Amino acid sequence: MGKDSVTDGWSALLKPAFLPAVSVLVGGVLLHSMNVLMLATVLPSVVDNLGGAALMSWTSSAFLASSIVAATCTGYLTAIMGARAVFCAGALIFGAGALVCAMAPSMGQIVAGRFVQGFGGGLLTAMAYVLVRNTFPDKLWARAFALLAGGWSLSILVGPMVGGAFARYGDWRGAFFAVAALACVLAAVAFRALPRTLGGGAGRRVPGLRVALICLAIAAMSLTAVASHPVAKVGLFVGAIAALVLTLMVDRRAATPLLPSDAFSLDSATGIGLWIALLVSISYSPLQIFVPIFLQVLHGLDPLGAGYMVAGASLGWTAISLVVAGLPPRHTDRLLIAGPVMMAAGLLGVALLMPLEPALVVFPAIVVTGAGMGSCWVFIAQRVMTGARKGEEDTAASSVATVQQTGFALGAALAGLVANAAGLSGGLDRTDIASAAFWVPASFVVAALAATIMGRRLARRHGVRNG
Repeated sequence: MGKDSVTDGWSALLKPAFLPAVSVLVGGVLLHSMNVLMLATVLPSVVDNLGGAALMSWTSSAFLASSIVAATCTGYLTAIMGARAVFCAGALIFGAGALVCAMAPSMGQIVAGRFVQGFGGGLLTAMAYVLVRNTFPDKLWARAFALLAGGWSLSILVGPMVGGAFARYGDWRGAFFAVAALACVLAAVAFRALPRTLGGGAGRRVPGLRVALICLAIAAMSLTAVASHPVAKVGLFVGAIAALVLTLMVDRRAATPLLPSDAFSLDSATGIGLWIALLVSISYSPLQIFVPIFLQVLHGLDPLGAGYMVAGASLGWTAISLVVAGLPPRHTDRLLIAGPVMMAAGLLGVALLMPLEPALVVFPAIVVTGAGMGSCWVFIAQRVMTGARKGEEDTAASSVATVQQTGFALGAALAGLVANAAGLSGGLDRTDIASAAFWVPASFVVAALAATIMGRRLARRHGVRNG
């Protein structure tokens, strides 16, 4: 079937040739997104049972650092094992990490289990972007990404329900056992649904130095949250930024780069698009980690209620993604600007409204933050891929996942730093929580506004090129 003969409507994604890939990719999104919302729901119960409040942000930082490692190794593993085997392995590794969390005696082991989960999740995420590019014609990319985002709508129901139900009855470990079981089901479905593909055997090498530098940057950023001396905090932060810059420099000289040759360039659509992807991912990350804790402590919500409140961001992301995916190209430039603006407004609303009663007054701000992400994300990914230089198409596609995970990891680390600076490291005291509830979301307005500036630059560049 030629690409030109394929319509660009929603029905095109349901053609028999595409259905196996669609079902597996949506399943991978469901597994990952359900786990994110489930963890946000049960994390306060985990801290109450095991302690380790200062390590709360590390549960996300460890997961995302490992995801980045997996994403960078995906090309190498696919060349050896084939796409189906890599996807199935990712699901099983994800489940193994959930088992580690389920049997954890301390917060440190929870962090270790999340690190294992992250590697599996990184494989699933990176494969999703590559498979979208290689499976669907470019006219369907925006709708394919919107459909994947639609997987979050189901996880909105399942994730908080699973986490909240187990946490309410004092059995947060059961939630992780449930995730492990679902991961095994996904692996079995993927094994049957995806075609058997053999690796080419040729050697893309694992980029060990670059992976080590990325992990060093994320570890340094995470350690800033627990470092006691201000000089140590500043040193770790500067070291993290330096490691990321060095990673980019090494990558541009590598024979098999992880990122496109124009990554983070201000003179190309792909480079600017990756800047926006990084900044909006950083902006979105605090919602998933700290807002459930703020709601439970300040408003007395149970884990289930807090989980569904935070799921409003995913609802906004999903709903807007499905609405805007079919818009004509002339509207997408505006959304690249409007999306980050909405995120900035939503985060500021969360900061200002969180102390007010009733708790529901903060819900619209949470939804607006997610809607801002959803209104621009599909077009960010599309611009990164369509703007890729010849021969770098797959690299550009996989770089979206790598940059997104890096943004989430940096955002989690920065959120932990801000929260602990506001006094949260001492425990779940109401006064300290009230301070952190303002400063954590308010601090990330800056990143959203920076994404707005990049969105304007990308929109102007697109307008000049098509003018």
